[in-house]
Amino acid sequence: MATKRDYYDILGIPRNSGADDIKKAYRKMAIKYHPDKNPGDKEAEEKFKEAAEAYEVLSDAEKRRRYDQYGHQGAGFGGGRGGGFSGGGMSMEDIFEQFGDVFGGHNPFESFFGGARSGGGRRVNRGSNLRIKIKLTLEEIVKGVEKTIKVNKLITCPVCTGTGAKDGGAYRTCPTCHGAGSVRRVTNTILGQMQTTSTCPACHGEGQVITDKCTSCNGEGVTRGEETITINIPPGVTDGMQLSMSGKGNAAQRGGVPGDLIILIEEIEHATLKRDGNNVVYDLHISFIDAALGTSVEVPIVDGKARIKIDPGTQSGKILRLKGKGIPEVNGYAKGDQLVYVNIWTPKNLSQEERDVLEKLRGSDNFAPHPDKKDKSFFERMKEYFE
Repeated sequence: MATKRDYYDILGIPRNSGADDIKKAYRKMAIKYHPDKNPGDKEAEEKFKEAAEAYEVLSDAEKRRRYDQYGHQGAGFGGGRGGGFSGGGMSMEDIFEQFGDVFGGHNPFESFFGGARSGGGRRVNRGSNLRIKIKLTLEEIVKGVEKTIKVNKLITCPVCTGTGAKDGGAYRTCPTCHGAGSVRRVTNTILGQMQTTSTCPACHGEGQVITDKCTSCNGEGVTRGEETITINIPPGVTDGMQLSMSGKGNAAQRGGVPGDLIILIEEIEHATLKRDGNNVVYDLHISFIDAALGTSVEVPIVDGKARIKIDPGTQSGKILRLKGKGIPEVNGYAKGDQLVYVNIWTPKNLSQEERDVLEKLRGSDNFAPHPDKKDKSFFERMKEYFE
């Protein structure tokens, strides 16, 4: 499999470029390599699609953040538009429907080159995106999870199979544009004749008109319904991350391209463990007797429990590390650790007998603080760990 080029290199921009610079760079590349300008040139067509894929990621703040952090593995969770997570494989229609705003909401090549868009110029309807929120436990985030949910949305009309026409066939070619979906106009100016192409006003770019509407959807081709969707969530996702499932949003009118399903991740707070990036943190409280004499204790981990050893003379603030017991990187191989912060618990209420025992020990030299210069402070240990 060929290695993908860096998205910033594809668009010819520095990594700190702003949104406007990214849009300008993409528009320049799209005009340069558009198939209408380079007929039959497969290399130009691939560069055109490559630029669109780069723009898809860099124009989205969340996708760009993940790409900058994880590279191509972080930009998307799979390829294609067949229900998996987006990340490439777009057709020409997908590109113009998704990024039409870059060119002012239409295909600029209809006027630049006097031709319709690839595919005959017909307008392809696109369904709207849907947004849902999914709550995940820490255990589900660590292992990854498959969720099956029911989504209320616009679905393809089962009566007319999305055509909007009665019996699925009561439509004919538009007499105005003769099925092209667009009309051309020639205007005389002082500079000569100028030809422009615009969407057909009769069929609204679809190339055909309905002669008898479907009574179930009133000619729209879509109706309200419920769909059961299975979502495979990879390990390591974070709170606030958005995943996208192509083609799982609202169905489009009259057989168009369905929208996407946007999934917002919400992390359910764990009862005892806290998340710090890909690490898991646990606060352990022990008595000063156990700290002085040493002991072994059981601590919770994401998938159960683990027994750890407390060495004699353990000081408050010591950090014990359980390697590999944290959270995996999204689409990566590295895994975080579990950090156990040791806290020495000082009792607040003592019995008289306990007081007497402690009073006898107060004068003992061993109970007077004698910090070892070799022992690093809490902040030094933290700095050393994260460096």
